[in-house]
Amino acid sequence: MSDLKYALIFGASGVTGWSTVNEILNDYPKKGTFGGVIALTNRPLSLEQSRWPKDERLTIVSGIDLLKGSQEDLERTMKEKIPNLDKVTDNYFFAYKAHTDNDIQTKENVEMFKRAVLATDHLCPHLEHVVLQTGAKHYGCHLLGDRPARFVPPFAESEPFLEPPASDGLFYLPQMEFIGDYSKDKAWGWIDTRPDIIIGFVPNQNFYSLGSALGFFLSLYREINGEGAECPFPGTAKSWVAKSIDSSAEMIARQTLHVALSDKYRASKGESFNVADERTPRTWETRWPDLCAYFGLKGVKKPEDNPIEVRKYIRDNINTWNQMETKYGLQSGHADSPQIFPGFEYFLITLFDQDRQYDMTKMYDVAGFKEERDTTHAWGRVFEHMRAAKILPSEFK
Repeated sequence: MSDLKYALIFGASGVTGWSTVNEILNDYPKKGTFGGVIALTNRPLSLEQSRWPKDERLTIVSGIDLLKGSQEDLERTMKEKIPNLDKVTDNYFFAYKAHTDNDIQTKENVEMFKRAVLATDHLCPHLEHVVLQTGAKHYGCHLLGDRPARFVPPFAESEPFLEPPASDGLFYLPQMEFIGDYSKDKAWGWIDTRPDIIIGFVPNQNFYSLGSALGFFLSLYREINGEGAECPFPGTAKSWVAKSIDSSAEMIARQTLHVALSDKYRASKGESFNVADERTPRTWETRWPDLCAYFGLKGVKKPEDNPIEVRKYIRDNINTWNQMETKYGLQSGHADSPQIFPGFEYFLITLFDQDRQYDMTKMYDVAGFKEERDTTHAWGRVFEHMRAAKILPSEFK
């Protein structure tokens, strides 16, 4: 068996999945690490649509539904459609199925993960490592003002798990319970990585992507109001100063690869890692002016709360956006669609009004990761990818 690693990435067209494939193909962490990467997507995705480099190491396989049929049916389909399963050393699980019904969402996401792990264990004789991406809900961030009092930021990975009723609907926990039990006598190890709100590029429509949403909003605001216009923060005085650390998809991918490939953690059975762009927390007060400046706007905080709402603004001005698609030669159908989770921008920008910053000691001081990125670099990379893909205009006329 070659020393080269071979990655199988579930949910490869999602925000983190896309960046992980891209980082591997661009030889992160170093050239000669990976001999191949299999990008699994449920929806069809061509190489041209993907925006990934043309590389003989890449195999894109679309149309595998993890919930269709029995476990045996899934494994039969995977053997038929996916080449080189016997070379796979790493399973990166980023697949996620959103649903407005929390019970259905929990059931489906736990089942998807179980099936993926069982299939790779059965079909990949050289499997060495599994990565599960979880998130900030471990620390009760989604509970807003009802977050248990014992969770005081900065949040470290050593925090005890949420307990009922606070943990109700949190599918991370049964996912981790399953793999913890199943992997006990296996030769392969596993970790979970915990981003906050993920800021990243997706080549197709996504259920919710704050980077995409703000890219559309700020481009549209610039087109309508012109260069140098004041763009009001679409949140409250409390959310304006709430501390957090951005988790851009590129940095999540780099940090995930860093620890997953480390001899120190490769055989571990359930090591957890916060993944985020830097050590120091930021607020929208420092972040918003930088994001607006990227589009030639001046980011400001109005005295009143919520002077503007991102999704409503996009929908109220969708005719202007449609004209922009023609004017600037953009792809159509990205700015707004029924697939977008209703109201998610309001939830993430306005309702997240409490400090939720991570403790990044484990990633930087223990695991030895070095790179940090500021707001302009982290978010700017997302907007650059969107512009290159003709999803956002590169310039304004």
